[in-house]
Amino acid sequence: MEKIASFTVDHIRLVPGVYVSRKDTVNGSVITTFDLRMTSPNDEPVMNTAEVHTIEHLGATFLRNHPDYKDQVIYFGPMGCRTGFYLLLAGDYTSADIVPLLKEMYAFIASYEGEIPGASPRDCGNYLDMNLPMAKYLARKYLKNVLTDIQDAQMYYPE
Repeated sequence: MEKIASFTVDHIRLVPGVYVSRKDTVNGSVITTFDLRMTSPNDEPVMNTAEVHTIEHLGATFLRNHPDYKDQVIYFGPMGCRTGFYLLLAGDYTSADIVPLLKEMYAFIASYEGEIPGASPRDCGNYLDMNLPMAKYLARKYLKNVLTDIQDAQMYYPE
């Protein structure tokens, strides 16, 4: 079998950033998959499931309610390796195109107070596995260390 594209990325040289993972065409429309890499792979601890789950709930809620992007959002969810998230948008986008959206989303998560949307037994299959304080910490860290002054090396996969 051929290696899938995400397994051909050099994870030793990969740094936290916002990367175009792939672009697919479905029925004549482009879907852009973004790699929102929050931690340095194989170099720093991965995120725990509780904070990943919290970021997923808050991020998906934010994105699906965003006035400009809600109709373009296909999917937002965690990577199995727990070093980041995938965001799929309908449309042909670059990493730079979505940095303002991501700044908004991570600022929303970093400052969120209250009940986590969908964190109830009726709405979620694992509603107790949530950690809002740690999700807020990680969102602030990504916002400060990556999104605020993102560089080209954080938007293009290493060669």
